[in-house]
Amino acid sequence: MTSARSVTRSAPSSVQATSIASSLLTVQTQGRGFTDLTREVAAFIAEARAREGALTLFIRHTSASLTIQENADPSVLVDLTTALSRLAPENAGWTHDTEGPDDMPGHIKTMLTQTSLQVPVLDGRLALGTWQAIYLIEHRARPHRREVVLQFIGANQ
Repeated sequence: MTSARSVTRSAPSSVQATSIASSLLTVQTQGRGFTDLTREVAAFIAEARAREGALTLFIRHTSASLTIQENADPSVLVDLTTALSRLAPENAGWTHDTEGPDDMPGHIKTMLTQTSLQVPVLDGRLALGTWQAIYLIEHRARPHRREVVLQFIGANQ
């Protein structure tokens, strides 16, 4: 059990949501793997002049997904790709293979990960941790053009 002395919380702050800003981020993937979107997402927050609120990201596909993961050690992304491949291998005898043997595993990997994320925006910046980045995960072997909807709701500067 955690002692109450080891938990702290800042005082609540509030702002009135006065702004909704949206943008469509188009990403050309290189095939299976992770694409770091953090810089582009931060640029959207800056252009929207976002101060305090929430950013929602939503990917408009069923065989690619979004995640927040470590950005310091690239081997983390390699291991995550390996883990997803083990959870949904291409050679498992799937009945849905219209677009190839990686199609159904791509759908399963998307179901196991996320199609949307929400990131707080505090003082005009994404409230990500020191070693966190926002990634698009391409689950298909060949390159694809993917779309991610960005939407900030909150107060502007």
